[in-house]
Amino acid sequence: MNNDKVLSLLGLAKKAGKLKSGEYCVETEIKKGRAKLVIVALDASENTKKSYSDMCNYKKVPIIFYENKDNLGQCTGSEERAAIVILDEGFANAVNKEISTREKKN
Repeated sequence: MNNDKVLSLLGLAKKAGKLKSGEYCVETEIKKGRAKLVIVALDASENTKKSYSDMCNYKKVPIIFYENKDNLGQCTGSEERAAIVILDEGFANAVNKEISTREKKN
């Protein structure tokens, strides 16, 4: 795994119990209104991206398309993950801030 602050934050969120992954868990957390941020891998299928986009838009949950399935899985201690959900506002804000800062530099 590369040295990426966003992926490190995701790993910390997982250790703190504030991140879930896997299709069923991510969908459940969105539908129950506990999702603070959803991250979908850039290499996920178009169908998967649209499905999560639609769910997040409907429930007004921020969504980010970032990295790839291998790295999202690796930072959460799992196999490949197409999507993960952050359940804590602080971690969600930190990830958003880091990605925004990175986009401004590019």
